[in-house]
Amino acid sequence: ISPSGEIVEGDSVTLSCSSDSNPPAKISWFKGGTILGSGRIYSISKISSDENGEYKCKSRNKHGEKYSDTVTLNVMLNVDARTDNRSASSSVFYYCSLMRHFIFAILDAPRSVVVSISPSGEIVEEDSVTLSCNSDSNPPAEIIWFKGRTLVGSGRIYNISKISTDDSGEYKCKSRNNHGVKNADAVTLNVMLHIWLLPRLSISPSGEIVEGVSVTLSCSSDSNPPAEISWFKGGTIVGSGRIYNISNISSDHSGEYKCKSINELGKKYSDAVTLNVMCELMMVQ
Repeated sequence: ISPSGEIVEGDSVTLSCSSDSNPPAKISWFKGGTILGSGRIYSISKISSDENGEYKCKSRNKHGEKYSDTVTLNVMLNVDARTDNRSASSSVFYYCSLMRHFIFAILDAPRSVVVSISPSGEIVEEDSVTLSCNSDSNPPAEIIWFKGRTLVGSGRIYNISKISTDDSGEYKCKSRNNHGVKNADAVTLNVMLHIWLLPRLSISPSGEIVEGVSVTLSCSSDSNPPAEISWFKGGTIVGSGRIYNISNISSDHSGEYKCKSINELGKKYSDAVTLNVMCELMMVQ
């Protein structure tokens, strides 16, 4: 922070973020859970008490991302004192008056409690996610976090680095001080899953397949959002859907089959399986 030390209303303040990375990282700035800007330097001209709060920067490149420790800006009010010059003769009287000032603090339980998520929008496996809990109360409230009914953390900010599908679910924060408790409405994290594993292909019936029988090929794929399934014989597409049925099979159906699993995050092919259709021999007397 520049300048260091006491910061007074009307000052110009510069926050600088330095990050050693290769390739060079993109820098983003946050006040609480709200993104403010980008770039290595974040400047505030003519600062006011509205800028009070916690600030941090995020450094990100294609290999990952990191958050800095937070720094707190506490902006002091600029109070002008007025001086009146007077001349006086030897017969003048001087006196002073004392005015007493009172500050009234209203103590209350937490009122509105709101959860925000960063980044907003689609969340994909291995993203870093920040949940922020904002609560109005005096004295300040203690914040705790729940996933479903399970306590998972405390503090105004809850970070999940390298999120996985295990982190999907409903989250809420609870704000509590000596005067009461308030729960935020729950927010839902739905973590999207890259298709990392090959789809699994199975054949029914197993074993020897004879002309005239019905054969079912099944393809299963774990993904979120659900994947679309396509079927191939050799390089030719022959169908879609998790199940591919061949009724009254013949030797023309012999060959290599595989399925393809695709969603908006990627695609994978199963290992190929070979259907070898046996001829049914008729005995003539």
